[in-house]
Amino acid sequence: MNIQLDKILLIGIIAVLLLGPQRLPVYAQKLADFVKAVRRFADTAKDRMREEMGPDFDDVDWQKLDPRQYDPRRIIRDALLDSPSSGDDVAAAAATVTAAKVRAPAPIVPLAAGEAAPYDAEAT
Repeated sequence: MNIQLDKILLIGIIAVLLLGPQRLPVYAQKLADFVKAVRRFADTAKDRMREEMGPDFDDVDWQKLDPRQYDPRRIIRDALLDSPSSGDDVAAAAATVTAAKVRAPAPIVPLAAGEAAPYDAEAT
């Protein structure tokens, strides 16, 4: 909290130096009006979401949806450590992969000297 207060104080000092004492109150009022407008916009958006979602809006855990909470390493670790719900699912997936016809890629043949590269008009 102390670091944030220091930053705000530093911004205030820079603003006084750049704007001067005559223009500072005008710009401070503009900033206050902007913050109020943003709050009104956020409140209006929240009220509209509450109207459209109905009672489900209050049940949403907003902290869980915060993108700052996502840690890719944790997500991958949790996905790898989760065991399948049953062995039948794994066996069925393996059977599907085994039953699928897997084609080997076509061998790479070098072009002869002066031969033009193949061109697929549908691919471009």
